[in-house]
Amino acid sequence: MKIMVTGGAGFIGSHLVDALVNEGHEVVIYDNLDAQVHKKVPDYLNSQATFIQKDIRDQSDFKDAMKDVEVIFHEASAVGVGQSMYQVGHYVDVNTLGTAKMLELLVNEEHSVKKLIMASSMSIYGEGAYVCEDDGAVHPSGRPEDQLKQHDWVMKCPICNKNTEPIPTSEAKPLIPTSIYAITKKDQEEMCLVIGKTYGIPTVALRYFNVYGPRQSLNNPYTGVAAIFSSRIKNDNKPLIFEDGKQSRDFVSVHDIVQANLLVLKKSEADYNTYNVGTGIPTSIAQITLTLEKLYGKPELGIEIADKYRSGDIRDCYADISRLESLGYSPKYTLEDGMKELVEWGEKQKAKDDFEAANAELQKYKLVR
Repeated sequence: MKIMVTGGAGFIGSHLVDALVNEGHEVVIYDNLDAQVHKKVPDYLNSQATFIQKDIRDQSDFKDAMKDVEVIFHEASAVGVGQSMYQVGHYVDVNTLGTAKMLELLVNEEHSVKKLIMASSMSIYGEGAYVCEDDGAVHPSGRPEDQLKQHDWVMKCPICNKNTEPIPTSEAKPLIPTSIYAITKKDQEEMCLVIGKTYGIPTVALRYFNVYGPRQSLNNPYTGVAAIFSSRIKNDNKPLIFEDGKQSRDFVSVHDIVQANLLVLKKSEADYNTYNVGTGIPTSIAQITLTLEKLYGKPELGIEIADKYRSGDIRDCYADISRLESLGYSPKYTLEDGMKELVEWGEKQKAKDDFEAANAELQKYKLVR
């Protein structure tokens, strides 16, 4: 098949391109090489794929590139939770409007597209799911500002105000995004599914949890936490952790993300559905930091607990992956093996640590308190 991967020069997209090429597909990479992510054309770009350096918002170029394409993997997106809160127009333009322009072509132009698979995000949930000993499963919208100001980080039950415990977050959880980035990912997902259903284009939305692995930019301070901490550690700087470091996430290897994409490509029963892609295992932010320091051979760095919070940050969210498992998905990479691979790759890369500058921007816009 002829397959297009938007954002195919990026961290996740490039791994997906490699897998599709290995399966014998004709692959088109469509990527604008955003300067925040790419300083040049990546060395890892698959030479057997056709690379088109264009922006998805340019409908004329995208229409030409879409010729004879049978499947689109839509990975292109501006990524940065905190940054999205003060570059609102940019994130809406790239993510929401960019996706709208792609969908408009699928509606109004002749094409060969038979399937659309889009990269959604766990961020659209906002807070994950929790359980209260008195009230059972609850879905809090967030932590009140007055609670955070008291440095009381634990999620409370919205009914009785007792402490709760996180439980796996299923696709049925209400979506309560807490950042502009998350809102735009929700936009992307809902627009793709609505257009897909309306016009009979089988569409699948994959809600990625916290993805890590080789090729994740170590020079972009707005990328995933594993890459940000790697840059700090490589430059002998102590990683800074907000709140108390006990907040948890579901860290999933990029290779398992690729596995999920290939699976739903081949499974017609996945069409018009949403799927969590994670491991189903929660890990604290502090534990990720300590693991990376150990693997980089720098455990003496330790961690700095900021005892501050960032607006829009959630406390806990990890995936219920049972829906994807019913299709045959099974995470292959343990956290230990995946982090080892990340560090082995990271040791060979130059890493510019711009965390302080990015953090200063968040403080300038009063997003750190």
